[in-house]
Amino acid sequence: MAKLTEKIGYGMGDMASSMFWKIFSYYLPIFYSDVFNLSLTHTATLMFVTRVWDTVSDPMMGAISDRTETRWGKYRPYLLWFSLPFAISGVLLFSTPDCGEQGRLVYAYITYILMMTVYTGINVPYASMLGVMTDDSYEKTVFSSYRMFFAYGGSFIALYSWEPLCKLFIDYQPLFPVNSLSDAWQGAMIVIALMCFLLFIGCFLLTREHIKFERGDNLLNDFRSLIRNFPWWIITGAALCTNLFNTVRGATVAYYFKSLVSH
Repeated sequence: MAKLTEKIGYGMGDMASSMFWKIFSYYLPIFYSDVFNLSLTHTATLMFVTRVWDTVSDPMMGAISDRTETRWGKYRPYLLWFSLPFAISGVLLFSTPDCGEQGRLVYAYITYILMMTVYTGINVPYASMLGVMTDDSYEKTVFSSYRMFFAYGGSFIALYSWEPLCKLFIDYQPLFPVNSLSDAWQGAMIVIALMCFLLFIGCFLLTREHIKFERGDNLLNDFRSLIRNFPWWIITGAALCTNLFNTVRGATVAYYFKSLVSH
């Protein structure tokens, strides 16, 4: 029977991931267009390119983590190794360099692709951890329940606190070196990133990998097995539809409230 602390620790990992993902989904597009000053065309193209890269990097990271062997396990070490890069990448993503439009566009591509790569580097191993934490199906369901509870909690905290954090940095300029709206957004992201860093460290410290598996087969055999796996194609199709809906909803909701509800 898994300890309560381990269940809470496992939930903390998805809490961190969900906090970042909600900020990206709901606030990054409007940050690029209204604060970072990219055109909507450039913003949309950037979002598309990074999503294409994400479809490539996810299976690559899965293959790498499956073949990782350390004293901490296969997947758990990535929580430690990527927690700080995860936080730093998020801050860089919401930073606005003092350069021209082309310079900002290049910076946006570099930092967004970097962020999605680091996000994959920590989130794919985290999601795979459930298979090595217990072999009991009931306990897996319990772990998943804790994960979802903390994920929704993290999403609520991130979305509820973002605008108050930005306002805090603007209203208390004598305490914070804020000279513009972009500085306030960067300051808010620093707070969120610090919280996510601590949550991932907590997840690493409180969890353990109890199940040992043999090193994975070669990549070509893995790929062949995947292609012939019809249920996997069904799940992939459902996931693509769900992610498309969530992406469109998240990318437009901030513009909706700014343009219609607030007027």
